[in-house]
Order: sequence, then C-alpha cells, then structure tokens
Amino acid sequence: MAIKDEFVMTIDSDTEDVPQPSSSKAGKSATTGEDAQLNPDFVFDLTGDPYNDFVNDTLDVDDLVQSGSKPKPISVDDIIERRKLKKSQEAKRKRDATPDEDGDSDESLGEGGSRESDEGSEDDNEGFAGFEGLSEDEEDPLATSDEDSGPEDDGSDEADESDGEAPSSDSDSEEETQAEKERKAAFFAPDSEKVASDEHSSFLSMNLSRPIIKSITSLGFNKPTPIQSATIPVALLGKDVVGNAVTGSGKTAAFIIPMLERLMYRERGKNAAATRCLVLVPTRELGVQCLEVGRKLAAHTDIRFSLIVGGLSLKAQEAELRTRPDVLIATPGRLIDHLRNSPTFTLDALDILVLDEADRMLSDGFADELTEIINSCPTSRQTMLFSATMTDSVDELVRMSLNKPVRLFVDPKRSTARGLVQEFVRVRAGKEAERSALLAALCKRTFKSKTIIFFRSKKLAHQMRIVFGLLDLKSEELHGDLSQEQRLRALQQFRDGAVEYLMATDLASRGLDIKGIETIINYDMPSQLAQYLHRVGRTARAGKKGRSVSLVGESDRKMLKAAIKHAAAEYSVRHRQVPAEAVSKWATRLDALKKEISEILQEEKEEKQLRQAEMELKKGQNMIEHEEEIYSRPARTWFQSGKEKAKAQATSKEQYEVGTSGASKKGKEKKTADDKPKRDKFAGLSRRVKRRKMAMEEDDAGGESGAVRAAVRSAKKAAKPAKIGEPERRPAISKKREKNKERKLRGKAAARIGGVFDKDLGQRRVKEGVRAKKGDVIGGMGKKKGGKRRSK
Repeated sequence: MAIKDEFVMTIDSDTEDVPQPSSSKAGKSATTGEDAQLNPDFVFDLTGDPYNDFVNDTLDVDDLVQSGSKPKPISVDDIIERRKLKKSQEAKRKRDATPDEDGDSDESLGEGGSRESDEGSEDDNEGFAGFEGLSEDEEDPLATSDEDSGPEDDGSDEADESDGEAPSSDSDSEEETQAEKERKAAFFAPDSEKVASDEHSSFLSMNLSRPIIKSITSLGFNKPTPIQSATIPVALLGKDVVGNAVTGSGKTAAFIIPMLERLMYRERGKNAAATRCLVLVPTRELGVQCLEVGRKLAAHTDIRFSLIVGGLSLKAQEAELRTRPDVLIATPGRLIDHLRNSPTFTLDALDILVLDEADRMLSDGFADELTEIINSCPTSRQTMLFSATMTDSVDELVRMSLNKPVRLFVDPKRSTARGLVQEFVRVRAGKEAERSALLAALCKRTFKSKTIIFFRSKKLAHQMRIVFGLLDLKSEELHGDLSQEQRLRALQQFRDGAVEYLMATDLASRGLDIKGIETIINYDMPSQLAQYLHRVGRTARAGKKGRSVSLVGESDRKMLKAAIKHAAAEYSVRHRQVPAEAVSKWATRLDALKKEISEILQEEKEEKQLRQAEMELKKGQNMIEHEEEIYSRPARTWFQSGKEKAKAQATSKEQYEVGTSGASKKGKEKKTADDKPKRDKFAGLSRRVKRRKMAMEEDDAGGESGAVRAAVRSAKKAAKPAKIGEPERRPAISKKREKNKERKLRGKAAARIGGVFDKDLGQRRVKEGVRAKKGDVIGGMGKKKGGKRRSK
C-alpha cells in the first residue's frame, strides 16, 4: 500500500491543472523512450477529419446503407421531444385556465436551461411526487451493470485477482519457464533480423516508391514512429511480423505502407487482376477507418481498396468483388459469407494477410472463423499481426501458421500513453446505485465536451443515453444493437461536434482514432487489463494529452492495482473526489426521473413492436407476390451448424464477462476437482445384491419392457429346485393335452414301421399295434359255414 500512496494524489473536482513532476528523475524518464519519437503537434491529416470524406463526400452513408423499404430508425430524441412538447402544451393550458398564477408559472418555466444548472429548481421538486407512483416490483431503469447482469457477475476476490492481470507473456514476467523460453526461441526469428527503431529517422531512407512518399508527405507524416521504423523495413522483405505498440502510435500505417510498396510491383493486366492483400478487423467501424487511411496513402497509385463488412449491401459487395480489388478490408463473418456463397470470389492469389487488433482476433470468440479463413488462404502468404496488447504466446500464435515471425515489441510492458492522466473515483461499498449520480455530476460539473463513456452492457448504455437526453446533454450511443447506419451517423456526429458525449460499449474501444477526444470515462471497470488499455487509449494519441476517469468499486481493487502498475509515469495517476452534496443532489434528481425513463423505454418498445409487425406483414406480402423468385434463389450456406454457432457466441460472451484468465483459472479448478477418485456406487454391498443391481442396470440399458422382465422372473422361479424334504414339483398337465401327446407319439411310431422302399413302391401300409374292435373280422374266423338247404 505504500507504493500505491505514492502514486495516488487527491485533487478537487473543479481543478484541472496538471502538476509537474517533483523529481528530476521523473522528468528524465518522461523525455526518454517514445516521447523522443512522437511530436505533440503531429496531425495525421492536414485536411481535417480523416473520415469526413467517407460520410460526406466520397462514400455517403446513404449510398453505403441501402435501406430500401425499411422505415426510418426509431429515435429516442424524437420521443423525448414529443414528451417535452406535450408537457409544455399542458402547462400552457394550465396557465390559460389560471391567469392569476401567471407570474409563478413563468418563474418556474422561464429558463429553458434550468435542467443544465447545478442547483435544483421548483420544477425538479414537482417531479418527486411522480416517482412515488413507481411500483417496487418494476425494474429499475438505472440499475448498474452488476445489478443488471445477475449474481454471477458480482465477482469474488479470486476472480478479480485473476482478471486484474490479463494473461500475457511480457518481457518483465519472472514466471516464464526455461522451456517456454526455448519454445519462443525456436518459434520466432532471431533478434539479429530486427531493425533498430532509431535506424530510420525518415521515410526517405526506407527506399519507398515516389507515389507513396508523395502521399505520406501530403498527409503530414514527417517522421516515422518507432513501430513504423521497426516494421516497414522487415515487412518489405516479406517476413512474418508480430508487432506491439501503445495505442495511437501509427500501427495502421505501419502495415499499409509496406503493403502498398509491394503492390507497386505486382503483375498488371486484365487477366492478372486478383485480390492480393487482406486486412481482417474485429469491428465494422475499425474497417471503415482502415479503408480511409489506405485510400489516402494510395491516392497517387492505381491500387484499389474494398470494404467487406456486415451491415452493408451484399449485392453491392458481390459486384465489387467481381472486379477483383487489390486490397480487401473485412470482418471475419462477412468474408466467410462471400467465400462460401459468392461463386467467383476466392483467396487463392493472396500474398499478404494482416490481423489488426490481433489479440482480439485470436480469442475464442473468433477461433472458428479465423481457422476457416486461414484454411482458405495459401500457405506461402506473408502474415502480420498488430495490437496494443499483443501476446507472444506460442500456443496462441501457432494456429496462424507463421513462418519464423519477427517479434517487434516496441512497448513490451503494455503501458499507457505518456500524455494520459488517469483518475479514479471511489465508489464505496453499499453505494453502487450512486454510479449514475456520480456520472451525471462529473459530466455536468467538469467534463462538458468530447467525452466517450464506456459501459459494460448495451442496455445500460441505452438507458444512460435517455438520462442524458432528459438532462439536456447532447449525446449519442454506439453499440451492437444499432443498425450500421445508426452507428455510422453516431460516429460522424461525435466527430463533427454535434454531440458532446458518446455512450459506447467495448465495440468502440479498439482502434478508433477520433480527433480531439479529451476525456474517457469508465462507468464500469473492465474485467481485463487489455480492455482497460484499449479504452483509455482512445485519448492521448500521437503524443497529445488526455484524461481518463474510472469509477472503481470495492470489487475492482485488483484491476486498480494493475492499472497503477502499468501507468506510464508516477505523477499521471490521481484520486478524484466528488463532493458528497453534489452526488446526493444528482441521486435525488435521477430518482425523480426514473418513472419518466421507464415510460420512454415502454413507448420505444411499443414503437419497435409496431415496426416489427409491419415488417412481418410486408414480408408475408412479398412471399405471396414473389414466391417463385424467392424460392429460386440458392440458399446461403455457413461453415457451422446452428448449435456450433450458438456455442461459439456463448464462449465469446463468457470470455468477455469473466476474462480469459479467470475462465482458465476456473477451468483448472474444475479439472482438479474432477480428477479426484470417486467412491464406487456398489461399495459396501454384498455380492448377491451387487449382482442383482448390475443385472438391473443391464436390463435398463437394454431397454427391456416390464412384461419381458416379469416372464424372466417367473422362468427363474420355476427353475429353482425344491427345498429338502418336499416332493418334487411337477407342472400340472390337463387330460386333453395328455391325449394329444399320445396321438402324436402313435403317429411317430407308425411312421417308423414302413421303409423307404415301401413308400416308393406305393404299397399300402399296414398299421400295427392298433387295438381290434369288437366287430372286426380277422382271417376266416367268425364266419358261419353254409348248411343244407331246407327242404320244403
């Protein structure tokens, strides 16, 4: 705890001055390392927002997302505005009905920004009475993620301890065995093949083509970052690369520049067109970002890029794939869909495979998809893996079929960016329900612009989006329950400054580079250190300064220690205190809004159900009108069955909730418990009872019926010998059965008298042994001799 006290300082919530390091030693450490390579005034794009062209000019959202007959998405803002308009109309009618109280009404409703002020108003006090009508059984719309996800997410100390330190094979790990070191030495290329990061201080010394140099210069890339100067020369040689660097250090350009340079020397011609490069990304938004960076770097070449992600038109993507673009940027699911269902699309000519955010792609959630894609790629390809939390575990990398990869770990300790100030707000035990009030107080008092707020669940992100709308805070949401059009529009509005807050899940934690983000707020602490580093890495990018604020509960102590341990500097970790009066005031105010939040959620649910019913009706009409055309289309196939797909999704969700290390620890404990010898179920029984039970189990396994068992029991009983001293029991035979038996015996004896020759000669058999009857005549006996004739 002594080290922790040295790191953590306390500041007032309204004071934003950053204190300078007190010791000269800390100052020296701040100027060494990456700061020597990163320029704080560096701008990636001189034209402004690097994604402005994607949404506004080059690729409009309306062109990409072809809605067809789909209705406009339901907007929470529209529902809130309708409710506000209805309330204002009711208040106006009340004022017209009671003209004597005009002055008081105008006082209470005069300022439209009363919700924005920190002090409570009479309007707020009137809302308290409405909350009393909320029943106790009704679901709390402001429940925390822990309350919402159930008791399995409460977490124990053991789980937190395993989650705090994400599984990694960092260079500072002392527990690495000698056998593991030998495996890594055999798997990775020797260190002699690496290029020193300070060897290339300019892009001109890397022997790049003039069109690429021109694009780099026009984008404002003056000096390569450490990961770029280390990666580009090695990648140009065609070697496999495993790269790791802090967030915002230019990893996207590090793999796109050598890719473009190699494509400059490809075979050209109509018959030589082929897809030679593939970039796999975990999220659609990251794919959009990589597409724009690639197109800007290839602006002065003839290299074509294509985006293959979910949520966009399948037919448009199939038509684009038929033209065989040089570079594909894809998400795994949509790529596999095209590999199996687009007849002319293959990856047989692939030369370069890149995995951006590779640690996420190598996780269990993407394991099956990644294996399917790798089996479709040629073995002679070049493979490059990049991430801010990249692992060098041989067990995870071996499935990629790498060929002596070069390990380029610019940031092996997985630390945060130098310009990031980390602040932690303590949530005391028993006061988890105050998280919403803490968030509202922080956003109303201090952080009022360019803020991303991360939540653990999509449901809570949507609920807080409604709360911010009711508090007149301009916000948008970004999570997986939205359509692709809604996600792109939310990102664009946040980039343009139309909204100040972005409510997001971990969907937005990886790779997104949005200019000017000032603050990152963690409503829930993530379960893994890697997730935390990616979240806070959305700010303080490319040498600039930023701030992260995390709400830390009692169950997050292990995660807090891990975050402090991996901080870039001692003075960058602080403890923020929010006044108790402000928290209690906002807690009371949010309690008053619970009923209204529940009504908004219910109204939104009803509108969604109406839309769903309309869609089902339209679907039925289309099935009737175009039945032949619909059933004539070939069915789309998938490489997994429904059960396998559901199992993969459940594995991914479980890994996200409990963390990889926690899951592995639980698995080990379960394995050791299963290995214990179990007591035999027949132990302690006599041999006779044991045999009887075993026989009964055999009968149950054979599936015999009750009648068969009864017959077997009766037969066994009849076969038992009689007891000593008792006469032998014989079965009682009826007289009729005895006569039948005698007749059969007689027939058999008569058959034995005649020979085979008699049968053949057709001689009549003589029955012997048959008792003579009274009237039978034997020979001449019994005949009367004739007498003399009587005379007349």
